[in-house]
Amino acid sequence: MDNNNTDTFELNESDASKCPFLSGKQNTVGGGGVRNRDWWPNELKLNILRQHAAKSNPLGEDFDYAKAFNSINYNELKQDLTKLMTDSQDWWPADYGHYGGFMIRMAWHSAGTYRVGDGRGGAGTGNQRFAPINSWPDNGNLDKARLLLWPIKKKYGNKISWADLMILAGNVALESMGFPTFGFAGGREDIWEPEQDIYWGSETEWGANDDRYGNSDNYAERDLEDPLAAVMMGWIYVNPEGPDGKPDPIGSAHDVRETFGRMAMNDEETVALVAGGHTFGKAHGAADPGQYVGAEPHGAPIAEMSQGWKNTYKSGVLEDAITSGIEGAWTPNPTQWDADYFDVLLNYDWELTKSPAGAHQWTPTAESKARMAPKAGDPNGKQALMMTTADIALKMDPEYLKISQKFHKDHKAFEDAFARAWYKLTHRDMGPIDRYLGPEVPKEQLLWQDPIPKVDYTLSDSDIESLKKMILASGLSIPELVRTAWASASTYRDTDKRGGANGARVRLEPQRSWKANNPIELDKVLNVLEGIRNEFSGTVSMADLIVLAGNAAIEEAASKAGHNVSVPFAQGRGDATQEQTDIEQFNYLKPLGDGFRNYMNANLNVKAEDLLVDKANLMALSIPEMTVLVGGMRVLGANYDSSKHGVFTDNVGHLTNDFFKNLVDMTYTWSATSEDETHFEGRDRRTGEVKFTGTRADLIFGSNTELRAVCEVYAADDAEEKFVNDFVAAWTKVMNADRFDLKK
Repeated sequence: MDNNNTDTFELNESDASKCPFLSGKQNTVGGGGVRNRDWWPNELKLNILRQHAAKSNPLGEDFDYAKAFNSINYNELKQDLTKLMTDSQDWWPADYGHYGGFMIRMAWHSAGTYRVGDGRGGAGTGNQRFAPINSWPDNGNLDKARLLLWPIKKKYGNKISWADLMILAGNVALESMGFPTFGFAGGREDIWEPEQDIYWGSETEWGANDDRYGNSDNYAERDLEDPLAAVMMGWIYVNPEGPDGKPDPIGSAHDVRETFGRMAMNDEETVALVAGGHTFGKAHGAADPGQYVGAEPHGAPIAEMSQGWKNTYKSGVLEDAITSGIEGAWTPNPTQWDADYFDVLLNYDWELTKSPAGAHQWTPTAESKARMAPKAGDPNGKQALMMTTADIALKMDPEYLKISQKFHKDHKAFEDAFARAWYKLTHRDMGPIDRYLGPEVPKEQLLWQDPIPKVDYTLSDSDIESLKKMILASGLSIPELVRTAWASASTYRDTDKRGGANGARVRLEPQRSWKANNPIELDKVLNVLEGIRNEFSGTVSMADLIVLAGNAAIEEAASKAGHNVSVPFAQGRGDATQEQTDIEQFNYLKPLGDGFRNYMNANLNVKAEDLLVDKANLMALSIPEMTVLVGGMRVLGANYDSSKHGVFTDNVGHLTNDFFKNLVDMTYTWSATSEDETHFEGRDRRTGEVKFTGTRADLIFGSNTELRAVCEVYAADDAEEKFVNDFVAAWTKVMNADRFDLKK
């Protein structure tokens, strides 16, 4: 291509083929071409520690969402939402003239992705706006629900997040149809890109589940893969037609119990949620979706403007809509809160039929002389009621039947149970009540909110110094103090804002017995600290004292290395009681592996470095923060079992950058000491003498090029002061991770 020609320039096809900027398949645009992950699909997934960067957020780092939300005219917002419920739009008209059931489904499916195994999913981020969730088959047509909400979002702008608005719309929908909700809290901040850290399953087809169950045909025995909660790819909970699409109510009951249990719901809460949610709205299955329904939003043509599932069957809406493939309403009055769900479920006999779309569903027998439901677009028209196989499970499973009968006899008990279960469903991933915003936050704290008593003392600077001297004179070692503080604080999960040092639940079951916490040593340290607390002339919580003890140990270790540092201490942590601690739910915080302490469950078939990155992600740490914490914890001797793995220093208990210096030092050669390459030894290249030992969670910092680049920063001769300061900052972040009261 001749750029010296000053005449009028026209690029023809022949010229384009010769131009280095336009030739070939034109994959030279930013992000195009083959990527590292294509060449090395098993490379360490450090990308999850870089997601949700400030550059992605159009609101900027200084935006204060709590302040913005609290400035809303809340009553006006709810009035606008109430009006929307019956303001039917021609482009997507409301079933029965009321969007209530539609908005409940949107809110439910926003919250219902939560799972207790790793705290991921849930309503807290507004992730329903992005793929893959916005394109899951189970979320069919919910893109229209968000579009219906857009005028309200537009009006209030950044004062309310999409995450909050979707849940509030569900609450207002319930209230507008006569249901008294338990309460609502704002405080969910939107993300601006899909999460990269959530594992939704390894299947590559919608509706597949072989990889999460294996190929077992015995529904009662098959074991759902951890940490997944949904029974198949692209669904929120269970297949409404039954396990693997087979209309088996008892098998469905097994799936319902498993999947709802994995989102922290017991049997009573499960029945209340299913029955309460299905009191409203309808399912849509007017015709065969394979013949009439187009691509999901993320796969739709550009002109669809992020909408999906274009339906070409007749009008495509109301009676002609196609979503789940199941067709009909559960109750005779689908826009009204009443007791009809259990009336029709328990008092009618049901027979297996198929919808016009070919989906398995259940219809009252002729002998039942059942009432009818209205048609979605014709208040004078009638159609038969229906139940899904998952609904029939509530009648066929013995335990679910007992609860259903109880709720049928006592509607007020059902109403209260549904109100509380809905509140839990939509707020479970928000963390402690300190994060809750708005005038409708209930005063009652519930066990699933992990309540912690407030403290009524203030420590003076002299009190703090006195306590630190008592701690350092107690005979407890630096590694013991560091390990105990880390065990208390490192339970924090940013995914659902649970765990952390506040509450000092490391004193309580189940945390006190976790292997990773070295229970014998933990008991020793806690007993000594309890003695200091009793001897102290003032008042201090064990939660504060445990963190302060770790801080004092780090200051002492830095001093031994020649650095005078003060580790910031934010007092104000309370002590939870055993009665305020749900043992079953807290066991989900038990670490499968903690590379920061060189701990890994021996029964896992997962690489230690992958677990380390996952743990760092759950704690909301960056790559440098993860790196500096591992290096510091190693030289402080903080391995859970006091092993020497990764302790690349001759001065244990001194806060030096020795871990990094020796890791990248070519004086040492490394080789595996186990067939599975989980443990290694480093020998002096000249003498052959074994100098160090390590695990994969240690050597990955020299092996992975991105991590090695960070290590080289800290390994430099002039980097020790930076290392100490960065370690103190990262340590403080972990100790204060759950202190949402400090962030207001």
